[in-house]
Amino acid sequence: MRCRLLGDEEVRGLTAAAAVDAMREAVLLADEGRLSAPPRVRTDLDDLGYVFTVGGVSAGPAGFRVYRVGESGGDQLVAVWNADGELEGLVVGDELGARRTGALGAVAADALARADAETVAVIGSGDQAWTQLWALQAVRRLTAVRIYSRNPERRDRFAHRVTAGLGLAAEAVSDPGEAVRGADLIILATRSPSPVIDADDVAAGAHVVTVGPKSRDRHETPLELVDRAQLITCDSPEQATAYGAPFFVDRDALIGLGAVLSGRHPGRRSPEEITLHCSVGLAGTEVMLAQRLLDQTGR
Repeated sequence: MRCRLLGDEEVRGLTAAAAVDAMREAVLLADEGRLSAPPRVRTDLDDLGYVFTVGGVSAGPAGFRVYRVGESGGDQLVAVWNADGELEGLVVGDELGARRTGALGAVAADALARADAETVAVIGSGDQAWTQLWALQAVRRLTAVRIYSRNPERRDRFAHRVTAGLGLAAEAVSDPGEAVRGADLIILATRSPSPVIDADDVAAGAHVVTVGPKSRDRHETPLELVDRAQLITCDSPEQATAYGAPFFVDRDALIGLGAVLSGRHPGRRSPEEITLHCSVGLAGTEVMLAQRLLDQTGR
């Protein structure tokens, strides 16, 4: 078999529905113990650091993702071997990792958000905010998006991108409270080490996803919101507890997303509950999404 090399252009050809389907399968396989997904590993070389996430299915695709951390991070690499031990493909670039994270967020929203959820608040205007919205539209019919980030030019550009690229009614607002109040779905996708919203602005029945910092000392989500949430999920509780710094949510309060999907743990119990999903990155999901891409482009 010839190993194929794919890049960001091919990744952009993935539909949100296909990405969400692949991530839902991965989360369920992990819950069943069929997807090996150990916490990520970091290796330092002088002033450079490399992070590896390794995972896969014993009778299916397996491999790793590696990326360099620091100011000169550069591209990520995902390598996929098939069940026969053949190196099937390499995916290079930034898009796969971001879309994987977005699709995992959509899997959580589909499991936890109210069925009639349609209005979205986005705090942040980077790639992670974009891919969360990109994937979310595959699981909910979105009627309005309100966007806040500290830089007025960036939030205006992001709102235009959302309208032009996703066909969603989006507006930039000048205050995070204005974005969050009354929103059914709330996306926190910043690099802020301190809370970016006020917990009192979050309406009953909202579903929140946090993508940015989540340590005890650095967290974009207010701890008051953690206290208000009736259900807190994580795509990989093992990864959450393996961080160098203590996680901002106690381990006993974290429920594996796979347990909710499989029915082992109840999800939302009422329309008034607030749910919170902590996105940390389930190992092996990059490999499974890369395999889905290889299958799609190999037809």
